[in-house]
Amino acid sequence: MSRSQLPLNALRAFEAAARHASFTHAAEELHVTQAAVSHQVKALEERLGVALFVRRPRGLEITSEGAALLPDLRDSFDRMTNALERVGRKANSGTLNVSLVTTFALGWLAPRLHRFQAKHPEIEVRMTTTQRRIDFAREDFDCAIRFTVQPEADVHATRLFSDVLTPLCGRRYRDKLKTLEDLKRVPFIDMTYDPEWAIWLRAVGMGDFKPKRVLTFDSTMIAVEAAMEGAGVALGPPQLFREELASGRLFQPFPQIVDSGKAWWFVCPPASVGRPKTRAFEEWLVEELSAPQTRSGRAALAATGRR
Repeated sequence: MSRSQLPLNALRAFEAAARHASFTHAAEELHVTQAAVSHQVKALEERLGVALFVRRPRGLEITSEGAALLPDLRDSFDRMTNALERVGRKANSGTLNVSLVTTFALGWLAPRLHRFQAKHPEIEVRMTTTQRRIDFAREDFDCAIRFTVQPEADVHATRLFSDVLTPLCGRRYRDKLKTLEDLKRVPFIDMTYDPEWAIWLRAVGMGDFKPKRVLTFDSTMIAVEAAMEGAGVALGPPQLFREELASGRLFQPFPQIVDSGKAWWFVCPPASVGRPKTRAFEEWLVEELSAPQTRSGRAALAATGRR
């Protein structure tokens, strides 16, 4: 008998019926009718030319021919099951290469990553931080976290949360910033690639003000570090700097928080969408963002996002 002629459905029906000694229970396991199981077993018996069961009022009794077939059949099903599970684990294991910016990596992902690793121990996450937009066609990344108004059309994208802006400073300027007018007397720290003080000042009614001194950095993490050291006042998401704020190294002098109009997105190339490890990471991100959380979580999401 060639492999193409193997009656797999009938063999499954026989194995389940032999294990349960019942067509009814086998049907429940296989999600078919009792009549379908009985028909499959009868067809197998006719094909083999032997009886596999003796039908009795209280159940099935396997024959010597059936007992001879059963061990090899079970072993074959077990090996097929193990092979499928092994391939599935391999597809969902290995290294997940993620591109993201430093501030998101340290401020949001790193404190939560242990929960993903506990849920998916077979996946090793390799994070590469960069300020530039990576090219999926030329670089070996499974997915990325991007900060933009709208991702490009040729990628799969899921919006994570909005970006916000608020002034942050160190001890040097803490007592010098009582009102918004006091900002006119302190140096600003801004982003090289996307000046954001203009957005914030315009939103709070100070759009005409032009700061005299501006230091620029290409990372919010570095900009806020500079603010803590007394170099000036930076814009940043307070929820990404909870520890620094709680320790008294960093201060939020004003309550005004402004949405920048941009957002954080999970993106991946079409080829990665169906990969179990990529899908697992995306689903975990969405789950982490939608779950009820404490100040370290849900409350942070209303006012977080950054580079």
